[in-house]
Amino acid sequence: MKMRFFFLFSLFFSLFSAQQSPYYQQYAKYKMDIDVDAQNFTYQGKQTLTYTNNSPEELKVVYFHLYWNAFKPGSIMDQRVANQGKNGDSRLQINGVSRLASIPKEEEGAQNIHFVKQNGKDLRFEIQESIMKVELNTPIKPNSSTTFTMEWDANIPQQIRRSGRNNREGIDMTMTQWYPKIAEYDYDGWATFDYVGREFHAPFSDYEVNIKIDKDYVIGAGGNLENPMEVKGYEANSAIKTDDKNKATWKWTAKNILDFAWAADRDYTVENFTVLDGPKVFYVYQKSEKTKLWEESKPYIIKFFQLMNAAYGRYTYPTYTFIQGGDGGMEYGMCTMILGNATSLEGLVGLMVHEGGHSWNQQIMAYNESVRPWMDEGFTSYYESYVMHQLFPPEKPIANPFAGSLNSYRNFVKRGIEEPAVWLGDHHDNGSAYSFASYVKGELFLVQLGYIMGEQNLSTIMKEFYQTWKLKHPTDRDLMHIAQKVSGMDLKWFQNYWINTTKTIDYSVKNVKYEANSTTITLENKGTIPMPIDFSVLTKDKKVVNYQIPLNMTHVWKTKDIYGNFETLNYWPWTQKEYTFTIPFSKSQISALGIDFSGRLADVNMEDNLVEVK
Repeated sequence: MKMRFFFLFSLFFSLFSAQQSPYYQQYAKYKMDIDVDAQNFTYQGKQTLTYTNNSPEELKVVYFHLYWNAFKPGSIMDQRVANQGKNGDSRLQINGVSRLASIPKEEEGAQNIHFVKQNGKDLRFEIQESIMKVELNTPIKPNSSTTFTMEWDANIPQQIRRSGRNNREGIDMTMTQWYPKIAEYDYDGWATFDYVGREFHAPFSDYEVNIKIDKDYVIGAGGNLENPMEVKGYEANSAIKTDDKNKATWKWTAKNILDFAWAADRDYTVENFTVLDGPKVFYVYQKSEKTKLWEESKPYIIKFFQLMNAAYGRYTYPTYTFIQGGDGGMEYGMCTMILGNATSLEGLVGLMVHEGGHSWNQQIMAYNESVRPWMDEGFTSYYESYVMHQLFPPEKPIANPFAGSLNSYRNFVKRGIEEPAVWLGDHHDNGSAYSFASYVKGELFLVQLGYIMGEQNLSTIMKEFYQTWKLKHPTDRDLMHIAQKVSGMDLKWFQNYWINTTKTIDYSVKNVKYEANSTTITLENKGTIPMPIDFSVLTKDKKVVNYQIPLNMTHVWKTKDIYGNFETLNYWPWTQKEYTFTIPFSKSQISALGIDFSGRLADVNMEDNLVEVK
């Protein structure tokens, strides 16, 4: 009996310990030597990668991403675009036909691996589209490191999506996701998603990258340039140091970032300015009449970093670079690639703010974008709306910076093609549905939390979330743990409704009955997501009186909000469709009454939320 008890106790303890495994994250250190043949848009690569396994598991295989292998006819990305047709990403197709299908052979992307070695011994590897599976001779034991060496040659693809040669603004090389990059491994296993044009994930890594290229090229990159006096563009009195092939070697380093990206062009201009208590910012672009707004954008970008530092948390890295390149805007470690020819200052700054804002979410917080794009894109969009509202205040001042996103969401829901935000980023069937699920619903996730618990609580939560999880890989569970701890509320119901379903919020003022000294109001929940309700009365003498109707599922009620004080009424059970209450105002005292005067509630039908009293 005792032995049986001991066995059961041991089994229970083992299972409990497995479920309560402490957090860990893997670590990689890259040292690369790259020799670029700019005339033929190819390069030779050598790489030494020191990989540290901090997990409790022994690793017998590792995986690498070979993103450029996707840029060719017949690839998985080509098939995905063809299958989606006009419902897919418009940048990857013309009139529903995949642009990848017509890439000439000489402009296909390719990363041709010559060998992979572990501690000097050859390894077997198998290339599966944009994923390389490597079988190890010696397993990597927990809390130990190993060294991989490899050589490869690469063909820079036709610029279609993010990476490639000769983008539409004439940038010679946009070098993003350009090297064999080891995949992330965590509690959920290897992050080995095929590349179909969207999301990335990687372990935090250190980089030492030496790029040899024709001396008349200028490089912009996300990192620290270690030899600015020996290359073109970064120092006024620099003397370009060339080798026997008339090439210059650019020496870059970066620490604790997710990837290393760069771009190269003969006509780049390099400018820089420093943000007080922030990074040194570089602009690397073709200076012309078409890019004249870059100069005007500088004070706005200084303010952007200051606002983000105050609202979310301090930017971690020493530099940040905006580089003209790519096909729109895409964030990378310590830099972004953006199209530079802007038609308006607000449009250019908005693009810079969004892509720069990813530094906090996609880079420093480092969510798994492939699994939870709504956290990266959505939270970045939330802070973009917050910052742009202050940088470019609307002509008619409004208190809610998220009004535009709320209206976009309401209009999109009416189209009937919404898909749940919980879906994997690359597996949405409709490109617009992906965008709204990730960008808009992710943004409104935070807006609705602010409405439920009060903006002060939300601000505290996001700052604590950042301080606790920066330079790690948090999930939505980690965010919700902090949100429930700070607010005291149960919020699991809301996350499930908002992220895992396409159910909607729809409340209405069903009936108003006026008495001599009071008014009785009946509200109706016509939607499929229950919410607490903020209800307000505008009196004839222009005073606003606020009431809060809690939702029973939160169990703790909101106690304050920046939109004014309120009186708390009895809670509304989530199973109950109607709710009736009485306020001490007669009809003659009321100018208007209704749901959510702050305009934050993502109610899909606003027409029945307000009653004006004539």
